[in-house]
Amino acid sequence: MNRRTAKRLSRALVAAAGSGLTSRVAALLRSGADPGGADPHGTTALYAAAVQGRTGAVRLLLAHGADPDAESGGLTDGTPLCAAACWGRTETVRALLAHGADPGLREDAGTGLTPLEWAVRDGHEEVARLLRDAGAGTGAGADAGAGR
Repeated sequence: MNRRTAKRLSRALVAAAGSGLTSRVAALLRSGADPGGADPHGTTALYAAAVQGRTGAVRLLLAHGADPDAESGGLTDGTPLCAAACWGRTETVRALLAHGADPGLREDAGTGLTPLEWAVRDGHEEVARLLRDAGAGTGAGADAGAGR
């Protein structure tokens, strides 16, 4: 596949994933779209789906090999799990954790908040419980973002 086609497929995959169009996501993946690909802004399809709570698209991308811990490169992006935790997307958090997302991974190349810190900060108690049950918050300062 040439670069132009790969870029076109990645752009379309990010848009479809963020919109929750799982049949379109599946078709693009069958056509050779990279499940870890990004749009021109650096946003990955998995991040776009996670931030919007599109759990079906998240599961599909993960089943096709998207890295659950890959940080999205858009200006306001981070990790898929941080995105889902920040917005209280409980089912999406469950799906990411089930596929091995690290509940203690800090975004912004290790300098930002953890998923648990986002959930606590934004008052998503069920998400915070899920993350703690998955092992988040066992390190020093794990709830440091709670007062922000």
